[in-house]
Amino acid sequence: MLDRDSQILLWVDFTTKRGKVVDYVLVLMVVSLSGVKTVRIYDSAHGYNEMHRYTTDGEKQPGERFHSGTLGEGMRVAIKDVEDGHLNMIEGWSGRTNDF
Repeated sequence: MLDRDSQILLWVDFTTKRGKVVDYVLVLMVVSLSGVKTVRIYDSAHGYNEMHRYTTDGEKQPGERFHSGTLGEGMRVAIKDVEDGHLNMIEGWSGRTNDF
């Protein structure tokens, strides 16, 4: 949980082989009166570091490459980006400030 007061969640799952990340997914979510909503997903589903934005209606937007390094490096960059910028990400997603 990134922010207990506003119910901002970050779920991380990854697989390693011989100490190297070979697959991962990070999901930034908010809990609202209407349920849990996905804001962004960072993953390696296509073998590279990719980020998907979601609309408030739950529509997944086309992926964007966000890091050209290894999957492990990309996963760590994604975690740091979400930890540091989750409020701005959610504000951009919702179109509102502090009203998730």
